[in-house]
Amino acid sequence: MTRRHRSVACNNCSVSLSPVGDYAVVFPPAGSGGSGRQEGNSKAAVPRRGRRRIETKEEPTPRASRPASLVTHGDLEPYIQRIAYGDTSPVLTGKPITSISLSSGTTQGKPKFVPFNDELLQSTMQIYCTSFAFRNREYPIGNGKALQFIYSSKRVTTKGGLTARTATSNVFQSEQFKHTMKDIQSQCCSPDEVIFGPDFQQSLYCHLLCGLIFSDEVQTISSTFAHSIVHAFGTFEHVWEELCADIREGVLSSRITVPSIRAAVSKLLRPNPSLADSIHNVCVRLSNWYGVIPELWPNAKYVYGIMTGSMEPYLKKLRHYAGSLPLMSADYGSSEGWIGANVNPSLPPELATFAVLPNIGYFEFIPLEKSEVQDLEKSASTIHYIEAEPIGLTEVEVGKEPVSIQVGRHREGSRLPSTPEIQFVCRRSLVLSINIDKNTEKDLQLAVEAAALLAEEKVEVVDFTSHADTSTEPGHYVIYWELSCDATEEVLRACCNCLDLSFVDAGYVGSRKVGAIGPLELRVVRRGTFQTILHHYLGLGAAVSQFKTPRFVGLSNSTVLQILCRNVTGCTFSTAYGP
Repeated sequence: MTRRHRSVACNNCSVSLSPVGDYAVVFPPAGSGGSGRQEGNSKAAVPRRGRRRIETKEEPTPRASRPASLVTHGDLEPYIQRIAYGDTSPVLTGKPITSISLSSGTTQGKPKFVPFNDELLQSTMQIYCTSFAFRNREYPIGNGKALQFIYSSKRVTTKGGLTARTATSNVFQSEQFKHTMKDIQSQCCSPDEVIFGPDFQQSLYCHLLCGLIFSDEVQTISSTFAHSIVHAFGTFEHVWEELCADIREGVLSSRITVPSIRAAVSKLLRPNPSLADSIHNVCVRLSNWYGVIPELWPNAKYVYGIMTGSMEPYLKKLRHYAGSLPLMSADYGSSEGWIGANVNPSLPPELATFAVLPNIGYFEFIPLEKSEVQDLEKSASTIHYIEAEPIGLTEVEVGKEPVSIQVGRHREGSRLPSTPEIQFVCRRSLVLSINIDKNTEKDLQLAVEAAALLAEEKVEVVDFTSHADTSTEPGHYVIYWELSCDATEEVLRACCNCLDLSFVDAGYVGSRKVGAIGPLELRVVRRGTFQTILHHYLGLGAAVSQFKTPRFVGLSNSTVLQILCRNVTGCTFSTAYGP
């Protein structure tokens, strides 16, 4: 098959797709698909077989000629010494820090503060252009609009006088973001007043309304995280009739009370009875909202967002809404910076791989070596690894066991002829543990998926989290489920036993058999509990588009734990290892 060069030119960068290495050799996946902006900078990933060439027509940084290019771990020492002795020259960043990015804070209960400057903004635009070039080759789009469920966060001022807000807000606020979205044909349907509105419920309603007004022009549906898209269409199920009334009459609902949002959206509204009738007819004939996205947005080519890692549990519901439309996972990054672009957009999210872009950051990889005494058939998420010495990007071995990625914010300026593809497995920093047992976020997800299959046909696990309860002796795992409707005691007992047996970590199984860990407890919480948790984080300054449900709730995250505990409607203990 002949492959042609295809390029996308942006104001910020130009990306050329090379025919060299367009298709990497596929090897059996070692876990789930990659994640996007994950909390923490310790991640387990697997290098793919084959290397991919990505050509970027971008000038090297002025520092590229310096011999100290931070290629190896040891080269960091001179820089550390300069900082320690009070060197005031640009040591940490080549450009001034313009603001602070806040992580979502859903992992540890409070956000991290990460420096943000023009360098990170430029690398963000570069990765947008790069991934778009690969997406557009597989699923070409024309001039149109994007229904983007994106939101800003509260803005605070640090003691040093810098503005602090979520990383996505820093990006959305920039003029470069608007120019890049225009260049890659992804202009948002909604005006800025909706994106930066102070009330996310009103912004969400208006995102849906603007998307319907421009329904014939919408070519993509997207958000930062899959959770936001699922949440948006869950809301649509309840407000679609009101949206139809707005479009029919050309008058915005009284629920929109923020003056700036109301004025901006009202300018777009005109009485359109035929569009309102069309939307109404679609909604009344849909079966349980299956395929609502392509039905209402017939020219949409795909649904796009971070769908891997902690977002995988939402894929089932997202596929339900998307119907025949392909789901496409967004790029791989962290709070500290971007890591790689999804250059295989045709792969399902669970198998997504990411090509590391070597000129947007400094990366170290910590090889994770298996202990010889462990079961060779275990998955990458359940094996306990020994950390080796960090290695550079060029030293990563293809097909080796997972490596933990450390992300630096230094820009090397040098380029490599090829770059490895990696696949996200799990976050190593998140572990459910009582004593010698260690179960990861991926292990929890697999256990919930297995147990959910036992639920009745119409009972859906809306969301879930966990807690290691050591207030009793012995300690035990607590799994919190929010269900779409009530389930029988018999079903819940079967699900609880399945959850307990699905944790196959040797430390857990052995501890359960000898009674060192107590029976797993399944607690069902009221419907809307996880929305209360979302609102809690929004109150702390998080943005909806950056929210991730915390999968492990520790004692340090006391407010979320209290929300869960006061909303419990019933609990069941496992009898899988005996009464």
